[in-house]
Amino acid sequence: MPKVPFHYVDLRAFSYATEDVKRVEQALYTLLPEDIELERAENVGHHGDRIVVLSARVERADEMRHVLDRLSELEDLDRVLDELDERVDDNCALFLRLDKQAAFRGDVRLGPGLTVRTKVEAYPAKKEKAVANARETLSRLADGDGD
Repeated sequence: MPKVPFHYVDLRAFSYATEDVKRVEQALYTLLPEDIELERAENVGHHGDRIVVLSARVERADEMRHVLDRLSELEDLDRVLDELDERVDDNCALFLRLDKQAAFRGDVRLGPGLTVRTKVEAYPAKKEKAVANARETLSRLADGDGD
């Protein structure tokens, strides 16, 4: 894939008091290049429990290609393609939720726990154009034609 039609990719996960933060970090690194540093913010939940928010933003093309290569492993990529109108918002952002437990095991599946948000390039910046660009890129991934 010579050109990556995204401005950036944001990944985020919450580590709740019942979870091991290192395992949640490992789940995020299933999608991220190793040299990306995670941001960490500590919060307190409604009942006083600790919540650590882990996040990263990738902006360089090679980093985004790495994330896209991992997303190409999604078994439900056809489902994502079918749902693009609902997954892309009016600000041209594409949203995916991935299974945190599966990611910890090194698998990439839709489910709860990890949030992926990517800003899709669209000129003019309209939802319809962003959906078309995301569809083209994800279709190439689904076909195994990342280059």
